[in-house]
Amino acid sequence: MWVNQLSITKRDRVLFDNLTFSVDAGQLLYIKGPNGAGKTSLLRVLAGLSAANSGDVIMNSTNMSSSEASPSHTPSVSNTVYFGHKLGINSMLSPVENLQFWCQCSEITVTKNQIYDVLAKLSLVGLEDVPVSNLSAGQQRRTALARFWLQPNASLWIMDEPFTALDVEGVSVLSEHIHQFLCKGGAVIMTSHQSLDIAYPTTELQLEYRH
Repeated sequence: MWVNQLSITKRDRVLFDNLTFSVDAGQLLYIKGPNGAGKTSLLRVLAGLSAANSGDVIMNSTNMSSSEASPSHTPSVSNTVYFGHKLGINSMLSPVENLQFWCQCSEITVTKNQIYDVLAKLSLVGLEDVPVSNLSAGQQRRTALARFWLQPNASLWIMDEPFTALDVEGVSVLSEHIHQFLCKGGAVIMTSHQSLDIAYPTTELQLEYRH
């Protein structure tokens, strides 16, 4: 991914302008900054969910900021897994049903047993068919994070505060999974208010709050 002179304004406040950086295969980019600096806004633009005011986001020779770039089913976006503040799960459905629906929307072929296996890795055994509304905040996040185990062709993970509400075990499991993905050549762009405990070279991008 190549980001060139990106500028984002929100509610008449410039979050940042002329931001330029690149993310290569096997690279971990850790975006830091105080609340309101634009971390989430930047990640949404990189994921193709929001538009920047100006600048370019190039993925696999496709300009994601161009009006010609198609929404969610371009090769670039389909190879990306995004995790944001909103978990994107239906509280009336079970973890299995939520993940079946997500896989269907993402055009991922997966069996029910595969979903059960992933949920077991995330310590959700016995809760697979319970409505998400009955789960704790941490268990709900684990359900949403299961997507990172179910997209076999992803080359980029974009993760906004993925460790929030996870216990020590959950943080360890996710950190190890991120490490394995990076070692296989995947790229990760993430934010976190917690210290990263991933034994992997990390590139940091610091955003400042602008008044």
